[in-house]
Amino acid sequence: MKTSKKLAIDFDGTVVDDAYPGIGKPKIFAFETLKKLQSEGYRLILWTYRHGKSLEEAVEFCRKNGVEFYAINSSFEGEVFDHSQASRKIDADLFIDDRNLGGFPGWGEIYNIINDRIEFRVEGKEVLAYSKMKKDKKKGLFW
Repeated sequence: MKTSKKLAIDFDGTVVDDAYPGIGKPKIFAFETLKKLQSEGYRLILWTYRHGKSLEEAVEFCRKNGVEFYAINSSFEGEVFDHSQASRKIDADLFIDDRNLGGFPGWGEIYNIINDRIEFRVEGKEVLAYSKMKKDKKKGLFW
């Protein structure tokens, strides 16, 4: 089933290894996963600190690796951002960033979380999928 959800995706440390202002090596399965998500109907937004020439270089790097973004640092293509009329927060359903709580779990895990709608939490330095979480036994009628 196709979706129209929007994914806001960081670049440095997420799509590529962090080498800012340069461009690091692609993360394992990053472009394969992004292309798969696009084929499933997800709209990808590049949501990055980069601007100017370094942003253009990142966009071109992604284009050369087969990924075109729905929007770049905005909620939709052509958005005119006015600080006096709106906040900087963009409209996206999920945000994928290496600075998430618990760090970046890897593109395979990200795909599974999105595709299977897996709930997860961070325990120590490990991201635990819902299926791996220890469940507390409920006591009483309501808890």
